[in-house]
Amino acid sequence: MSIETVVFFDIDGTLIKTAGASRASMLRALRELYGVQANELYVDAVGRTDRAIVRDLLALHGLEPTDREVERFLARYVEYLPGELRRRPKAHVLPGVPDVLERLSRRPDVAIGLLTGNARHGAYRKLRHFGLDHFFPFGGFGDRWLDRADVAKEALEAAEKSLGQTIDPGKCWVVGDTVHDVTCARAIGAKAIAVLTGWSLVSDLYAVGPDAVIDDLTELDTLLKC
Repeated sequence: MSIETVVFFDIDGTLIKTAGASRASMLRALRELYGVQANELYVDAVGRTDRAIVRDLLALHGLEPTDREVERFLARYVEYLPGELRRRPKAHVLPGVPDVLERLSRRPDVAIGLLTGNARHGAYRKLRHFGLDHFFPFGGFGDRWLDRADVAKEALEAAEKSLGQTIDPGKCWVVGDTVHDVTCARAIGAKAIAVLTGWSLVSDLYAVGPDAVIDDLTELDTLLKC
C-alpha cells in the first residue's frame, strides 16, 4: 500500500519541552569554546533553525560566524545536550504525543517525519532521551539552513527518498507550535496545524492562517482521522 499522507512534526514546544536544556547547552558551548560568560542567549530562538540562531549568537558576541565556526559550535552544543537533559527532571513529553505517534506509525497509509529547526544530531538526541526517536526515519533539519522554508523542502525530499515514491505536498501536514512552522508548510504547499503547547502568541498563530489550531496533540487524532 502506498503512502497517502505524510505528517511532519516540529520538536520543541510540539513534542517535548526540554526545561532549558537547549539554552544551557548553547551557553555552555559559548563559554567552553570562546570564554564568553553569559546567562541568556539574547537572540530570537523560537521556531528558527539552529544554524540561524548560532550565527546570530556568535555575531552578538563579536565572533565571526563563518561556516566553520557555526559547525564547530553546533557540534559542541549537540555534545552537551544529553547531559543537560538528564539534569532536568522537569523536561517532559507533551500531552498526547506517545499515543498519537503510536497510532500514526501503525497506519499503512501514513508516514511520519520531522521538520525541525534543530540540527539533525541534536534532534535525535533530544528525542532519544524521551524514547521517541524510533518514530522518525526521515526529516528536514536546521543545521544546513538559515530559513525554515529550506528545511521544509529538505523534509519533503527526504520523505520521497525514504518512502521510494513521489509525495503530493497537498497531502502533507506540518504540525508545529510557531509561526515558522505554518509559513514553512506553505512554502512546500503543505497543510499546517498549529498547536498551542509552545511559546507563540495565539493571535500570532491565527494571523498566519493555519488550517487548524489545536490545544495539544490529544486533538490530532480527530483531524487526521486516526
